[in-house]
Amino acid sequence: MSDTNINAVEEYLRALQMRICSSLEDADGKARFRHDRWDRPGGGGGESRILSDGNIFEQAGVGFSHVFGDQMPPSATQTRPELAGKSFQAMGVSLVLHPYNPYIPTTHANFRFFSTDSDDDQSIWWFGGGFDLTPYYPFHEDVVHWHQAAKDACDPFGADVYPEYKQWCDEYFYLKHRSETRGVGGLFFDDLNKPGFEQSFALTQSIADRFLPAYLPIVSARKKHKFGERQREFQLYRRGRYVEFNLIYDRGTLFGLQSGGRTESILMSLPPRVRWEYAWQPEAGSPEADLYDNYLQARDWLGG
Repeated sequence: MSDTNINAVEEYLRALQMRICSSLEDADGKARFRHDRWDRPGGGGGESRILSDGNIFEQAGVGFSHVFGDQMPPSATQTRPELAGKSFQAMGVSLVLHPYNPYIPTTHANFRFFSTDSDDDQSIWWFGGGFDLTPYYPFHEDVVHWHQAAKDACDPFGADVYPEYKQWCDEYFYLKHRSETRGVGGLFFDDLNKPGFEQSFALTQSIADRFLPAYLPIVSARKKHKFGERQREFQLYRRGRYVEFNLIYDRGTLFGLQSGGRTESILMSLPPRVRWEYAWQPEAGSPEADLYDNYLQARDWLGG
């Protein structure tokens, strides 16, 4: 493999989108993804796939994009200011799944590749991405399973990788104005290039390939859990935190909007239904309070 085999990255990401969509359709058992191909006026395009009103998923969005531009957006140069004003290309797969049942967590995953040129015309590239879990009525064994899958993805690449990427996820998906994590975390990484292209690509694939084995067993375990209006209302309220994070902090959302991407595809991560309530607090000792008291802060879920 050459130092930067962009064609191999694109081939993998397109296949990943297809594989995830096929597996989610099988899990849902009712709805099918709608395919929506689009072109970006500034260069490039992508394909958004949306599943709605299924047996399991109220809305599921899995998008692929490969875009080009003459100037890096500010969100992409936040940690690399020396690249401001450079041309770029970016590709990735991004997904958010919003189930009906409040006992099934919402989840997000993203796997991306950036490439640009330095002042001496040398190619600069890096991988980024990860996956995270946002439960409403959490089960400890589900969270442990999720993090074990994350650790298994990282372990072949060094014992320090999982702790580093887990901490990065805990810190990134943190709502500062709420003083709480968005969920129970997972993995987050960016600017990955130091091991070289082949190893960086292999680690990205390892994490991406663990997403379905991490998530689908949780769906299977919780999909028949009975719920009522109280659980549904709490789910809709907590979805508001998802909206707040994506519109205030998320660099992927900001990159898409700043780079002139397709608005419908960028915002397909938002839930189809959501609510806010002024100064709401969970009742002490309730299942809702369990989420706040025991899950919305960084923890060592594997007890290592």
